[in-house]
Amino acid sequence: MVPEELKQYIGKVDPPHVREVERGAIRRYAEAVENPNPLYFDEEYAADSRYGGIIAPPGFFGWSIKGATSSEGIVGLMTAMINAGYYRILDGGITYEFFLPVRAGDILVASPKVKDVTAREGKSGTMIICQFETSYLNQNGDLVATASQNLIGR
Repeated sequence: MVPEELKQYIGKVDPPHVREVERGAIRRYAEAVENPNPLYFDEEYAADSRYGGIIAPPGFFGWSIKGATSSEGIVGLMTAMINAGYYRILDGGITYEFFLPVRAGDILVASPKVKDVTAREGKSGTMIICQFETSYLNQNGDLVATASQNLIGR
């Protein structure tokens, strides 16, 4: 059973986070994940591609430049999990759905939402599974991607 102090976060949305997708950051990210695709760093190659310029690797949404943390959504839920005795918080995985390429120079707005909080009994006791969904909109208001993530509290 999910404690009431955790259920209250279902449906809460964090304040939007503004993220900048900078060309140099795209290159550094691609290097860090060892992805040599020239679409991520070779301007001439990327210009001649169907994208017409540098794009970001899947899963890279730039760096946060503005956004407040809030006790309304994800941060508040994680704090409530710890206060309820679920001290070990594990990454339960993330899946993306991509709609448009993320381009160098894009300004994205990320809006994280607590989608659901459920409980499951395991061998060592109750696990709390928190589902989050984040939508990424570009500077034109176009949805470029969504991310669905699970965190597991033990």
